[in-house]
Amino acid sequence: MNTRSPPAGESDDGAGDETATGGPRTERGLVGVVRYFVAVCILATLVLATVTVVPQVFDEVVYQASSIETDTPPAAGAHNPSLQHPDNPGNSSYEGVATVRSEHVEDYVHFTVNDIRAERGLDPLVWDGTIASVARAHSEDMADRAYFAHTNPDGQSPMDRYETTANYCHIYGENIAQNWADRRVQGSDGETRQYRTAEELAEGLVDQWMHSEPHREAILTEDWDRGGVGVYITEEGKVFATHNFCTER
Repeated sequence: MNTRSPPAGESDDGAGDETATGGPRTERGLVGVVRYFVAVCILATLVLATVTVVPQVFDEVVYQASSIETDTPPAAGAHNPSLQHPDNPGNSSYEGVATVRSEHVEDYVHFTVNDIRAERGLDPLVWDGTIASVARAHSEDMADRAYFAHTNPDGQSPMDRYETTANYCHIYGENIAQNWADRRVQGSDGETRQYRTAEELAEGLVDQWMHSEPHREAILTEDWDRGGVGVYITEEGKVFATHNFCTER
Protein backbone atom coordinates (compact mmCIF):
# COMPACT_ATOMS: atom_id res chain seq x y z
CA MET A 1 0.00 0.00 0.00
CA ASN A 2 1.36 3.42 -1.00
CA THR A 3 1.44 6.13 1.69
CA ARG A 4 2.45 9.77 1.72
CA SER A 5 4.80 10.92 4.44
CA PRO A 6 3.93 14.25 6.11
CA PRO A 7 6.25 17.17 5.56
CA ALA A 8 9.08 17.61 8.01
CA GLY A 9 7.91 19.17 11.31
CA GLU A 10 4.28 18.17 10.72
CA SER A 11 2.28 15.25 12.20
CA ASP A 12 -0.16 13.00 10.32
CA ASP A 13 -3.16 15.22 11.25
CA GLY A 14 -1.49 18.48 10.34
CA ALA A 15 -1.02 19.60 13.97
CA GLY A 16 2.24 21.01 15.26
CA ASP A 17 4.79 19.02 17.22
CA GLU A 18 3.67 17.63 20.54
CA THR A 19 5.59 16.10 23.36
CA ALA A 20 5.55 12.33 23.91
CA THR A 21 3.61 12.84 27.14
CA GLY A 22 0.55 14.38 25.47
CA GLY A 23 -2.62 12.20 25.61
CA PRO A 24 -3.80 12.31 21.96
CA ARG A 25 -0.23 12.06 20.69
CA THR A 26 0.39 8.98 22.85
CA GLU A 27 -2.72 7.17 21.55
CA ARG A 28 -1.79 7.90 17.98
CA GLY A 29 1.73 6.70 18.77
CA LEU A 30 0.40 3.41 20.14
CA VAL A 31 -1.77 2.92 17.06
CA GLY A 32 1.25 3.57 14.87
CA VAL A 33 3.31 1.05 16.79
CA VAL A 34 0.56 -1.57 16.48
CA ARG A 35 0.25 -0.94 12.75
CA TYR A 36 4.01 -1.21 12.34
CA PHE A 37 4.07 -4.45 14.34
CA VAL A 38 1.28 -5.94 12.22
CA ALA A 39 3.06 -4.94 9.03
CA VAL A 40 6.29 -6.55 10.27
CA CYS A 41 4.40 -9.75 11.15
CA ILE A 42 2.81 -9.88 7.70
CA LEU A 43 6.19 -9.33 6.03
CA ALA A 44 7.81 -11.98 8.20
CA THR A 45 5.03 -14.40 7.33
CA LEU A 46 5.61 -13.81 3.62
CA VAL A 47 9.37 -14.29 3.99
CA LEU A 48 8.88 -17.46 6.01
CA ALA A 49 6.47 -18.80 3.40
CA THR A 50 9.09 -18.17 0.69
CA VAL A 51 11.85 -19.90 2.66
CA THR A 52 9.58 -22.86 3.34
CA VAL A 53 8.54 -23.28 -0.29
CA VAL A 54 12.00 -23.11 -1.86
CA PRO A 55 13.23 -26.54 -0.63
CA GLN A 56 10.02 -28.09 -1.95
CA VAL A 57 10.85 -26.73 -5.40
CA PHE A 58 14.39 -28.11 -5.18
CA ASP A 59 13.02 -31.49 -4.12
CA GLU A 60 11.17 -31.71 -7.41
CA VAL A 61 14.32 -31.13 -9.48
CA VAL A 62 15.90 -34.34 -10.78
CA TYR A 63 19.64 -33.98 -11.39
CA GLN A 64 21.04 -35.86 -14.36
CA ALA A 65 24.72 -35.70 -15.21
CA SER A 66 25.35 -35.03 -18.88
CA SER A 67 27.61 -37.49 -20.64
CA ILE A 68 31.00 -36.19 -21.71
CA GLU A 69 32.33 -36.75 -25.18
CA THR A 70 35.92 -37.92 -24.92
CA ASP A 71 38.57 -38.58 -27.54
CA THR A 72 40.35 -41.91 -27.72
CA PRO A 73 44.06 -41.30 -27.11
CA PRO A 74 46.57 -42.51 -29.68
CA ALA A 75 47.67 -45.98 -28.60
CA ALA A 76 50.98 -45.96 -26.79
CA GLY A 77 51.63 -49.53 -27.94
CA ALA A 78 50.45 -53.10 -27.53
CA HIS A 79 48.38 -53.74 -24.40
CA ASN A 80 48.18 -57.50 -24.93
CA PRO A 81 51.57 -58.67 -26.22
CA SER A 82 52.44 -62.31 -26.70
CA LEU A 83 54.73 -62.17 -23.66
CA GLN A 84 52.85 -60.94 -20.61
CA HIS A 85 52.45 -61.53 -16.89
CA PRO A 86 50.19 -64.52 -16.16
CA ASP A 87 48.01 -62.42 -13.81
CA ASN A 88 47.51 -59.55 -16.23
CA PRO A 89 43.82 -58.57 -15.71
CA GLY A 90 43.44 -56.78 -19.03
CA ASN A 91 41.24 -53.72 -19.36
CA SER A 92 39.04 -52.45 -16.53
CA SER A 93 36.66 -49.51 -16.59
CA TYR A 94 34.36 -47.26 -14.59
CA GLU A 95 31.00 -45.91 -15.77
CA GLY A 96 30.50 -42.32 -14.61
CA VAL A 97 29.65 -39.20 -16.59
CA ALA A 98 32.13 -40.72 -19.04
CA THR A 99 33.40 -44.26 -19.45
CA VAL A 100 36.91 -44.31 -18.01
CA ARG A 101 38.89 -47.19 -19.51
CA SER A 102 42.13 -48.26 -17.87
CA GLU A 103 43.97 -48.68 -21.17
CA HIS A 104 43.16 -45.09 -22.11
CA VAL A 105 44.46 -43.85 -18.75
CA GLU A 106 47.64 -45.84 -19.37
CA ASP A 107 48.13 -44.28 -22.79
CA TYR A 108 47.60 -40.75 -21.45
CA VAL A 109 50.02 -41.35 -18.55
CA HIS A 110 52.65 -42.62 -20.99
CA PHE A 111 52.33 -39.59 -23.28
CA THR A 112 52.20 -37.12 -20.37
CA VAL A 113 55.37 -38.55 -18.83
CA ASN A 114 57.16 -38.40 -22.19
CA ASP A 115 56.08 -34.77 -22.64
CA ILE A 116 57.57 -33.95 -19.24
CA ARG A 117 60.80 -35.73 -20.14
CA ALA A 118 60.98 -33.94 -23.50
CA GLU A 119 60.59 -30.56 -21.79
CA ARG A 120 63.77 -31.36 -19.85
CA GLY A 121 65.74 -32.65 -22.82
CA LEU A 122 65.37 -36.34 -21.94
CA ASP A 123 64.68 -39.13 -24.42
CA PRO A 124 61.14 -40.51 -24.47
CA LEU A 125 60.37 -43.89 -22.97
CA VAL A 126 59.51 -46.65 -25.43
CA TRP A 127 56.19 -48.28 -24.55
CA ASP A 128 56.69 -51.89 -23.48
CA GLY A 129 53.54 -54.01 -23.37
CA THR A 130 55.20 -56.80 -21.42
CA ILE A 131 56.31 -54.42 -18.69
CA ALA A 132 52.85 -52.84 -18.72
CA SER A 133 51.30 -56.26 -18.09
CA VAL A 134 53.52 -56.71 -15.02
CA ALA A 135 52.52 -53.25 -13.80
CA ARG A 136 48.82 -53.93 -14.44
CA ALA A 137 48.95 -57.22 -12.53
CA HIS A 138 50.46 -55.41 -9.54
CA SER A 139 47.77 -52.71 -9.66
CA GLU A 140 45.01 -55.31 -9.60
CA ASP A 141 46.76 -57.25 -6.83
CA MET A 142 46.88 -54.13 -4.64
CA ALA A 143 43.15 -53.62 -5.20
CA ASP A 144 42.23 -57.26 -4.59
CA ARG A 145 44.36 -57.80 -1.50
CA ALA A 146 43.84 -54.29 -0.08
CA TYR A 147 47.40 -53.07 0.25
CA PHE A 148 49.43 -50.24 -1.27
CA ALA A 149 53.17 -50.95 -1.49
CA HIS A 150 55.97 -51.83 -3.87
CA THR A 151 56.55 -55.16 -2.12
CA ASN A 152 53.50 -57.41 -2.22
CA PRO A 153 52.30 -59.61 0.68
CA ASP A 154 54.28 -62.52 -0.79
CA GLY A 155 57.50 -60.53 -0.41
CA GLN A 156 57.99 -59.95 -4.14
CA SER A 157 59.74 -56.73 -5.16
CA PRO A 158 59.11 -54.96 -8.49
CA MET A 159 62.09 -56.76 -10.04
CA ASP A 160 60.88 -60.11 -8.67
CA ARG A 161 57.50 -59.63 -10.32
CA TYR A 162 59.12 -58.63 -13.59
CA GLU A 163 61.45 -61.63 -13.63
CA THR A 164 58.47 -64.00 -13.43
CA THR A 165 57.74 -62.84 -16.99
CA ALA A 166 60.93 -61.61 -18.70
CA ASN A 167 64.63 -60.95 -18.11
CA TYR A 168 65.82 -58.28 -20.55
CA CYS A 169 65.84 -55.38 -18.05
CA HIS A 170 69.11 -54.68 -16.28
CA ILE A 171 67.70 -51.95 -14.02
CA TYR A 172 64.05 -51.75 -13.01
CA GLY A 173 62.06 -49.02 -11.25
CA GLU A 174 58.51 -48.44 -10.14
CA ASN A 175 56.07 -45.65 -9.23
CA ILE A 176 52.65 -46.41 -7.75
CA ALA A 177 49.66 -44.17 -7.07
CA GLN A 178 46.07 -44.44 -5.91
CA ASN A 179 43.22 -42.11 -6.84
CA TRP A 180 39.50 -42.06 -7.71
CA ALA A 181 37.50 -41.67 -10.89
CA ASP A 182 34.55 -39.26 -10.83
CA ARG A 183 34.85 -38.48 -7.12
CA ARG A 184 35.97 -35.31 -5.38
CA VAL A 185 39.55 -35.68 -4.16
CA GLN A 186 42.15 -33.29 -2.83
CA GLY A 187 44.95 -32.58 -5.28
CA SER A 188 48.65 -32.15 -4.52
CA ASP A 189 48.11 -28.39 -4.18
CA GLY A 190 45.28 -28.82 -1.67
CA GLU A 191 42.57 -27.95 -4.18
CA THR A 192 39.55 -30.22 -4.61
CA ARG A 193 39.28 -31.91 -8.00
CA GLN A 194 37.10 -34.46 -9.75
CA TYR A 195 38.67 -36.57 -12.50
CA ARG A 196 35.82 -37.50 -14.83
CA THR A 197 37.70 -38.63 -17.94
CA ALA A 198 40.68 -40.86 -18.70
CA GLU A 199 42.77 -37.84 -19.65
CA GLU A 200 41.91 -35.92 -16.47
CA LEU A 201 42.67 -38.96 -14.35
CA ALA A 202 46.01 -39.52 -16.06
CA GLU A 203 46.99 -35.89 -15.46
CA GLY A 204 46.03 -36.29 -11.81
CA LEU A 205 48.16 -39.40 -11.40
CA VAL A 206 51.21 -37.83 -13.03
CA ASP A 207 50.68 -34.69 -10.95
CA GLN A 208 50.82 -36.82 -7.80
CA TRP A 209 54.14 -38.28 -8.86
CA MET A 210 55.64 -34.99 -9.96
CA HIS A 211 54.85 -33.44 -6.55
CA SER A 212 56.76 -36.21 -4.75
CA GLU A 213 60.54 -35.98 -4.95
CA PRO A 214 61.40 -39.71 -5.25
CA HIS A 215 58.63 -40.30 -7.79
CA ARG A 216 59.65 -37.24 -9.80
CA GLU A 217 63.27 -38.47 -9.81
CA ALA A 218 62.13 -41.82 -11.17
CA ILE A 219 60.25 -40.13 -14.02
CA LEU A 220 63.21 -37.93 -14.84
CA THR A 221 65.94 -40.58 -14.63
CA GLU A 222 67.98 -40.28 -17.81
CA ASP A 223 69.01 -43.93 -18.10
CA TRP A 224 65.52 -45.39 -18.58
CA ASP A 225 64.85 -46.43 -22.16
CA ARG A 226 61.46 -48.16 -21.90
CA GLY A 227 58.53 -48.50 -19.57
CA GLY A 228 54.95 -49.61 -19.12
CA VAL A 229 51.93 -48.28 -17.26
CA GLY A 230 49.38 -50.59 -15.65
CA VAL A 231 46.08 -49.22 -14.32
CA TYR A 232 43.30 -51.10 -12.57
CA ILE A 233 39.90 -49.50 -11.81
CA THR A 234 37.45 -51.07 -9.37
CA GLU A 235 33.67 -51.04 -9.80
CA GLU A 236 33.50 -48.23 -7.23
CA GLY A 237 35.94 -46.11 -9.24
CA LYS A 238 39.01 -46.58 -7.05
CA VAL A 239 42.10 -46.38 -9.24
CA PHE A 240 45.43 -48.13 -8.72
CA ALA A 241 48.28 -47.17 -11.04
CA THR A 242 51.73 -48.67 -11.45
CA HIS A 243 54.43 -47.27 -13.74
CA ASN A 244 57.46 -49.50 -14.26
CA PHE A 245 60.72 -48.29 -15.79
CA CYS A 246 63.42 -50.38 -17.45
CA THR A 247 66.98 -50.10 -18.68
CA GLU A 248 67.74 -52.96 -21.05
CA ARG A 249 70.77 -55.19 -20.56
